[in-house]
Amino acid sequence: MEWKLRPARDLGLPAGARLRSLNREPGLVGVVVNALWRRLVRVCLRVFHRLSVTGAEHLPTAPPFVLIANHASHLDALTLASVLRGRSARSARALAAGETFFGSAGAAMVAAYAINAFPVWRGRTRQGDLATLRARLAEDGLVYILFPEGTRTRDGTMARFQPGIGALVAGTDVPVVPCFLDGAFAAWPPHRRWPRPGRLRLAIGPALRFDGVANDRAGWAGVASCCESAVRALGDDPRRRGWGDDRRPPTA
Repeated sequence: MEWKLRPARDLGLPAGARLRSLNREPGLVGVVVNALWRRLVRVCLRVFHRLSVTGAEHLPTAPPFVLIANHASHLDALTLASVLRGRSARSARALAAGETFFGSAGAAMVAAYAINAFPVWRGRTRQGDLATLRARLAEDGLVYILFPEGTRTRDGTMARFQPGIGALVAGTDVPVVPCFLDGAFAAWPPHRRWPRPGRLRLAIGPALRFDGVANDRAGWAGVASCCESAVRALGDDPRRRGWGDDRRPPTA
């Protein structure tokens, strides 16, 4: 095996800037904290939300790949990350709203070290940011967890997917794994400060590939449309009958 050594991507960055940088490397502290966090989250999901998963065999055996799903709750990224194991779990990076998860030093530390999140700033994501995310996905063998709707639903229904997912994967051989999560809106809707117990069910579908799609705006839109259809199909699968309806407005 030929070893190729390179400086850390975040070498020389001040501590505060490092937490919010798309070039952030985990480091020893980050690896340990994230491992402990993953164990805690899995216990909570099992005990309080009785999480069940179908289609886990569709997960790629190794990174890089992208997990996408409908977005109803802060439980979504935690649930998707919880099904990953080994190198995939250690390589997972949730793409999170910068304003929410990186707005203060304390929040940024939790997001960076525990959740392993990368910030995405709504309304001002630059082409350079997309290029960095795209390069790191393939070159560093990462797993991205993202929600192409762009924000959590306010009524339980799934919105149209934004073309950002296409900008990350169009013209690459990186697989995109569609998922549908049921129960998260009822357990932790946007208007609640804290989650409450409630069953979660995650369906994982076959991976999609977009290596033959042009890396331009038309291609990005096509990728987004295809991904949206795959996630909706998982949600509409007749085998979900009896799961409950996550579109019902939860009671207080």
